[in-house]
Amino acid sequence: MKTSIATVSISGNLLEKLEAIAAAGFDGIEIFEQDFIAHDGNPREVGDLIRSMGLDITLFQPFRDFEGLPEPLRAKAFDRAERKFDLMQELGTDLVLVCSSCHPAALGGIDGAAADFAELGERAAKRGLRVGYEALAWGKHVNDHRDAWEIVRRADHKNVGLVLDSFHTLARKIDPETIRRIPGDKIFFVQLADAPLIEMDLLYWSRHFRNMPGEGDLAVADFMRAVMATGYAGPISLEIFNDQFRGGQPKTIAKDGHRSLVALMDDVRRTEPAAAQKAPEMPARACVDGVSFVEFATRGDEADTLEAMLKTLGFQHSGTHIAKKLALWTQGDIRVVVNRETTGYASSAYTMHGTTVCDIGLSVGNAGEAVDRAQHLGADPFKQPIGPGELDIPAIRGLSGSVLHFVDESSGLKNVWGVEFTQNAGDTVDAGLKRIDHLAQTMSYDEMLSWSLFYTTLFQMHKSPMVDVVDPDGLVRSQALETSDGAFRITLNGAETHRTMAGGFLAESFGASVQHIALASDDIFTTSAAMAEMGFKPLPMSDNYYADLAARFDLDPNKLARLKVGNILYDEDANGSFYQFYSRPYAGGMFFEIVQRRDGYAGYGAPNAPFRIAAQKRLMRPKGMPHK
Repeated sequence: MKTSIATVSISGNLLEKLEAIAAAGFDGIEIFEQDFIAHDGNPREVGDLIRSMGLDITLFQPFRDFEGLPEPLRAKAFDRAERKFDLMQELGTDLVLVCSSCHPAALGGIDGAAADFAELGERAAKRGLRVGYEALAWGKHVNDHRDAWEIVRRADHKNVGLVLDSFHTLARKIDPETIRRIPGDKIFFVQLADAPLIEMDLLYWSRHFRNMPGEGDLAVADFMRAVMATGYAGPISLEIFNDQFRGGQPKTIAKDGHRSLVALMDDVRRTEPAAAQKAPEMPARACVDGVSFVEFATRGDEADTLEAMLKTLGFQHSGTHIAKKLALWTQGDIRVVVNRETTGYASSAYTMHGTTVCDIGLSVGNAGEAVDRAQHLGADPFKQPIGPGELDIPAIRGLSGSVLHFVDESSGLKNVWGVEFTQNAGDTVDAGLKRIDHLAQTMSYDEMLSWSLFYTTLFQMHKSPMVDVVDPDGLVRSQALETSDGAFRITLNGAETHRTMAGGFLAESFGASVQHIALASDDIFTTSAAMAEMGFKPLPMSDNYYADLAARFDLDPNKLARLKVGNILYDEDANGSFYQFYSRPYAGGMFFEIVQRRDGYAGYGAPNAPFRIAAQKRLMRPKGMPHK
């Protein structure tokens, strides 16, 4: 499988784009004419530069408004084409993309367009070049790949073929199965883009909202399965127009793009026999059975404060590491590791972020295969020195410097707690917390697509629609990712301004990712009472919240009173009900959440988020006050 990406897909000048594309592992580029024109090197120098980076020029594009023109515009179009042929030969590429005409003077008619392409193909053949024709979704006369194919078929020239673009087909709701009827050798090039489903003008939608396969809502995998069924063996390329990407980091966007193509073609390989020999083999998405552990990097008084809070949550100090300053705190199936080390990765994480979640351990079916898939998708393995008696647990670098460890049964890695930790005798009394319900990770809004793509390509997870969370000082975008059985859930919260609670946490922690951990109880009222006995101080909610709750839901007065006593928030959906309360903020805006789901409630209490945020902000440093 040869991967490619259009230079228009990422930000930066031409050199920055090329460096990012090469570093991400692509085989080639589509050179977008505007990127070439803006560069100060001549065509031969640009071509040599591209090849020196290990890249091929897979396509030159776009050539616009060619077919169906009356004279003298027709003659002028051929003159323009000859000039572009000159440029292509200097660059060292043999394929040009001609998109269907939007020219106001363009005439309709399949035969007339076919005659134009037959002549263009003849001119291209004399130079050893090829012409690819693409149907724009908003083309004046041709806006359907089936019509474009008919023009190519009637042109009947070996140097004229079809260019297929997933956006143009899927945005117009054209059945991608129709592609299966096209001979694979007449498809010269395939471009891919996803997009969120939005009802708007097709041109505007295309120019501003395309994203990587897997980041949107279009049936890109169905499109690609149909393409591969034809026998197509050419490049698989990305052509992305996105305002967010135009202002993003070139290396991050290029890496996301390559990851999206590899994951997409793996999906296609597993379901379309014709693709089996054309995509690299790698393990399937990992099945996550739950969170094995969460590790905090911390020191001194901050560590003491964290451990004191864990005690009030009902956790027991159940183990101490045999060689390092690590304390294991447990309750139910929850493990929290407090790392006070002054060397190694955790120490570096503390130096960068202060008290922070530096490591997440996930329980998976096969740890080795999870790492193998992650590396195929561009993730970097994580290693640090292993001391005597310690297990070598497979791990990768996540995004923003985070680390994910993978623990499985088959390799004995789940015995790490008995092998590496001495057991402490402690109380058997807890607060009834059973498991980690979800982790909430905070990032800038521009990073949300990267994080979502990372998780959904590596693990068997699906994503919920993005929602807006109202903060008194702005909006935060939130999206939930979860496994089908709910064993592993993550909420991604994208901050657009430092004034929001999420944005303030990012600023305070210099980009730490996990802002809060939600812990599940099967009886939240009993848990709340037990934690109160242990000295836990919940986030106080206003009387106004409970007055509004009584108006919104038909709650028994006794239940409402119990909610108010425990500062417990409430929500319900068509399936069931949801209860939640919070710790007070600590360490620059981190906090714990206690939840109970009843009768299949599927959400995360989003309607309560504005009231929770307002309550947290009342307890945090007033606006404009300096750090102490």
